[in-house]
Amino acid sequence: MELLLSSIELLVRWDVILALLVGSIGGVIIGAIPGVGPAVAIAILLPATFAMEPIVGLTMLLGIYGSSMYGGAIPAILMNTPGTAVNALTTYDGHPIAAKGNPQRALSLAYSASFFGGIFSIICLIFLSQLLAVVAPHFGSREIFLAALLGIVLVVLAHRGQVLAAGMLACLGIFINTVGLEPVRYTRRFTFDQTWLASGIDLIVVVLGLFALSQAFLLLVQADERPKPVEVGGRLFDGLKEVLGFKRVATVSSSFGVMMGMIPGVGEFTAQFFSYTYAQRTSKEPEKFGKGAPEGLIASEAANNAVPGAAMIPLLALGIPGEALTAMMLSVFYVHNVIPGPQLFANQMDFVLALYFALFILNVIVLLFLVFSTRGLLHVVRIPTRFLGIIILTLGFVGVYSLRNSMTDCAIAAGFGIFGLILKRLNLPVVPIVLGMVLGGIMEIKLRSAMARVKTPLDFVDRPIAAIIFGLIVLIIALHIRTYIKSRKQSDN
Repeated sequence: MELLLSSIELLVRWDVILALLVGSIGGVIIGAIPGVGPAVAIAILLPATFAMEPIVGLTMLLGIYGSSMYGGAIPAILMNTPGTAVNALTTYDGHPIAAKGNPQRALSLAYSASFFGGIFSIICLIFLSQLLAVVAPHFGSREIFLAALLGIVLVVLAHRGQVLAAGMLACLGIFINTVGLEPVRYTRRFTFDQTWLASGIDLIVVVLGLFALSQAFLLLVQADERPKPVEVGGRLFDGLKEVLGFKRVATVSSSFGVMMGMIPGVGEFTAQFFSYTYAQRTSKEPEKFGKGAPEGLIASEAANNAVPGAAMIPLLALGIPGEALTAMMLSVFYVHNVIPGPQLFANQMDFVLALYFALFILNVIVLLFLVFSTRGLLHVVRIPTRFLGIIILTLGFVGVYSLRNSMTDCAIAAGFGIFGLILKRLNLPVVPIVLGMVLGGIMEIKLRSAMARVKTPLDFVDRPIAAIIFGLIVLIIALHIRTYIKSRKQSDN
């Protein structure tokens, strides 16, 4: 009871409540604007959160992360253009329902399914917290090193058809993290006698370049567009009752979101694929999927909104981000010398619970905001894309410069922005670079720490948890190789 009261006390502060409101409502607006997305918004806001307390900064970022998918459903349903990448599957059934003259029903279903998925995941996490508090202290340097390695393997293999490219980009991220002074003897690595490289390449500079500036460049070089959404009338509360009519689909889809969110490198797309496939196979009218099936829309939105809460599990319990957005949040912890991992659960469980409650509250705020403000948001959707690109470019450079008042950082960010634009034009993933930088740094520190007590390679796996994680790495790689060989044989035939 004392723990619960302590976590509530952390939340009921004016600055935390304000951050929660700004993050949740701002996330909806950002998600509703096609071409922006939460990664760009979080990248721009990240430098500002460094001046805030950890609970305030993380609450704001969590608000954007957890609410952007709500907003992304608006253009996906009304204009067949997903506001965020993970809302792509929403267009399959959401837009056909709207096109048949029922846009309010489609939006109401999307909001209600998203709310169901978000609340379901938080309930699961609250019950799992005690289990994590017991398991987390058993993770030492070896286990965290292997878990970080597992995260990189999963991230690389998650990019089907682009595994080699994803692997090379992850290695590039690991290499970028090694530039500068190494963390033990402080000798220079890969600086080539350039003093501006001695302090290394900052993760936030890379993130702002790869996500914010590259997106700004992309919007500026493309043809200017001004979307024209349809008008929405009627009540938006009715979807709650309809979602409960499909509670089996909503529950299973949310469960997929929780499971996939907890696995680094998997995330929303895989959760949506499994939930949508399940909904279609178990439906009494599978032929309606892709043509306006309510189960398809519920499965998609419930699954992707169950992921953000679950994605916090590996971040908080092990200090290992599962994707780019949680990697950005990790930097907020490090700036304030709050180290995620076993000790966080052992010593600051009230802080962890406060983050879970913040996720719960933001879902309620977002649902109420959308029900009463959707018609107003339709004007935000109509912002011209080139004007949007100029705004993102300006805010991105302001954010980079504010980090260390350095024009060198701005030049580096611009270089990564151009590189990110090239990757997007080639349809190559950007996320492995960021995760390579974050996980590579974790792996180096934990490996150095573990080597003091390791005499042979087998000593790395002489403890149960380490052996299980190592076994998972071997099994996942073996299964991928088997699948690859099987697909090659089928293509040859």
